[in-house]
Amino acid sequence: MGLPPFRGAVRQIILASIAIYVVTLLLLSFAPRWGVLVLTVGSLDPQRVLHGWVWQLITYAFIYGSPLGFVFSLLFLYLLGGMVEASVGPRRFYYLFFGSAALSASIGVLLSLTGVIAQGTAVGCGPTANAIFMIVYLFAPDSIMSLLFTPFRIPIKWMLILTAIVETAYVLLDHFALADVILLLGLGVGYIWYVAFLTGRRKAIRISEKYFSFRNSYFRWKRRRGARKFEVYMRDQNQPVTFDEHGNYVPPDEPKKTNGGSKSGWVN
Repeated sequence: MGLPPFRGAVRQIILASIAIYVVTLLLLSFAPRWGVLVLTVGSLDPQRVLHGWVWQLITYAFIYGSPLGFVFSLLFLYLLGGMVEASVGPRRFYYLFFGSAALSASIGVLLSLTGVIAQGTAVGCGPTANAIFMIVYLFAPDSIMSLLFTPFRIPIKWMLILTAIVETAYVLLDHFALADVILLLGLGVGYIWYVAFLTGRRKAIRISEKYFSFRNSYFRWKRRRGARKFEVYMRDQNQPVTFDEHGNYVPPDEPKKTNGGSKSGWVN
């Protein structure tokens, strides 16, 4: 089916999410108090974050409510996360995952101070999946995506626009609930991460390449100039030498050795 390889940081994050979800389900079934405690401690609740539960800015990305949301969030992370990780490396992908989750949640907590926007709780890695989606689009804005398990293929630009429209509709229908707000914020966070880290890094690489190209050109010029001076000096000593256009020494042609005038030359 052309699925990406299951490895690296994407695999570790997905396996950790599955393990936490299975443990949570077992606790809710056989030890409900402990299960509710896990959900309470791990879910993103702005009021608790403002009272010191800052770990929720990260842990909510590993807590899930409905099985459908769990499956689709991790499936989306698997299908698109591998593409981004292959481009930026595992370490930067970890920074992207946890950084986008924390930044989306932090903005959501600040908006909750209005008392109207971003109310309630939130769970799941949806904001991070949206950030990855945005980065994939910025990497290849003209690419084509296939809808899950269907033969339909849609340009990624229209998929991104459709996703933003649907999530905006949910924000309005749910009266700016926290879960919907940070999900939509994930797209913006992905754009910020791309501009702040990838664009700046590429500009730095281009500047570095120009610097080293200029430096190498200077050294090559000095080498050719030195070769010409050496040619003049050796010519004055009646020992002419030859250099090529790059300043490399060209040895003279050596006379071919013969074996007593034989055409076959020396025999070992």
